[in-house]
Amino acid sequence: MNANTAAKAENRANAIELIAAALPGFETLFHEAVAAVRQKVLVDGRISSARLEAEQHAAHGLSWLATYVTALRELKAYGERLEAEGRYGAVEDYALRIGAGEYAAQIFGGIPMSQGEILRLPALGLSQKAVAAACSDAAEALIAEGNTPENRARFVALFSQDQGAASIGDTGLDETLEAIRSEMRRFCAAEVTPHAHEWHLENEYIPMPVVEKMAELGVFGLTIPEEFGGMGLSKVSMCVVSEELSRGYIGVGSLGTRSEIAAELILCGGTPAQKEKWLPKIASGEVLPTAVFTEPNTGSDLASLRTKAVKEGDVWKVHGNKTWITHPVRADIMTLLVRTDPSEPGYKGLSMLIAEKPRGSDADPFPVEGLTGGEIEVLGYRGMKEYELAFDGFEVRAENLLGGVPGQGFKQLMQTFEAARIQTAARAIGVAQSAFDLGLRYAQERIQFGKPLIAFPRVADKLAMMAAEILIARQLTYFAAREKDADRRCDLEAGMAKLLGARVAWAAADNALQIHGGNGFALEYPVSRVLCDARILNIFEGAAEIQAQVIARRLVEE
Repeated sequence: MNANTAAKAENRANAIELIAAALPGFETLFHEAVAAVRQKVLVDGRISSARLEAEQHAAHGLSWLATYVTALRELKAYGERLEAEGRYGAVEDYALRIGAGEYAAQIFGGIPMSQGEILRLPALGLSQKAVAAACSDAAEALIAEGNTPENRARFVALFSQDQGAASIGDTGLDETLEAIRSEMRRFCAAEVTPHAHEWHLENEYIPMPVVEKMAELGVFGLTIPEEFGGMGLSKVSMCVVSEELSRGYIGVGSLGTRSEIAAELILCGGTPAQKEKWLPKIASGEVLPTAVFTEPNTGSDLASLRTKAVKEGDVWKVHGNKTWITHPVRADIMTLLVRTDPSEPGYKGLSMLIAEKPRGSDADPFPVEGLTGGEIEVLGYRGMKEYELAFDGFEVRAENLLGGVPGQGFKQLMQTFEAARIQTAARAIGVAQSAFDLGLRYAQERIQFGKPLIAFPRVADKLAMMAAEILIARQLTYFAAREKDADRRCDLEAGMAKLLGARVAWAAADNALQIHGGNGFALEYPVSRVLCDARILNIFEGAAEIQAQVIARRLVEE
């Protein structure tokens, strides 16, 4: 892409300059919003959980405002990096102009927290004076010169010419990471994309030869240190791999999530012996893990977890029930959260076990004493299968208590949430990109009234906004990953990336299906699968409402 942008050719400020001029006002508005919401939830000078819950609309709205302001900040930083390297072109400028202009307009007009819940600034307790101060000339210019019909039309015309592009606009990553992306794309083109829809329709497991090829590519050991047999790569590389694999099929992209969670648990909380034993096996794909945390009546309320493990000699005996367990039949180990001390209430009595089990099959899913289960039939997110599990005296060797000390399970689990949510955001980007790919192709090929669908403005407008929002979500996710790689606390950034990424994926899938019209509602068209797959992203790894609550608490407590 030529770095001389169309915007400069028209002698107007580029999108980076518009965002930079407007951003201080938005950041001031955000800080005032934090103070206003804090006042809503204070009782006797302390944050009240009851008040935070009662004020969920305002609190969650604050989370969304924070996400938007952070997204604008990262768009500016992304543009500046590309400009400094001579990589900032017309496509990037239009993407930033449209995305930032739309988000600025939504801040003042209403941020969609969901399809029926709109956050408007007065709900945060902000004064008209504060809102007026943020609505500066710079902000008005960003909106006026941002998401316009003319800009959308030019944007679509530009990216429609580049059929082979891995993404719309420069990702901002280096050649090594883009080489990894290309490798994953080739793998998916050969092994995943041609078969994914059939696997979905037949509710079949992802074939083991595909899983084995993923292991050969290093997918399961991507971020595991080299000393333990992994590749020792960054969390940003994890994002790239998760994104591209999920673009092929979310089930394939999510296979790596099991290994990522298990490896994080063992790296952060395991004993030296546990690290030496398990990490090389996870990295090589010899051992496939699954995460076993959720219970039928607890959901996100892990403090109410009831599955118990009782020490008897050199084993723990597990009793209880778990649900929404992904890929348990073919897993070799379960990272199993249990209550080992019933006398300790809440989180304190929880421990994590590395529970070994033999691989099963559809005919004999759990060939081990003390463990049974039933499949949960689901709309999408197939290829690994979901199960309810029942433990009745299931034995775990005592040496497999993670860290060797009971009562550390919740703390150990919390250490994994940053990476898990970053990876989920990356999976969401992959699903959104898949939806965009399908929508663009159909809009170009489908002829109606003598011309392709993409020639109709409202079809092109959908594609323009899809492309711009994918770029925004991608940059927010990479930002969170870079913070994690720098060993900085990033639960806030990871939460924002997941919150936005999940919404972007659902919007992209919904719009792509709409572009397909009636054909999109037919099971034979892959977009129907992508819609089902996109819907789960707002639920797992912390539902959107839980995620917004967690972000809000962090914001008002700081």
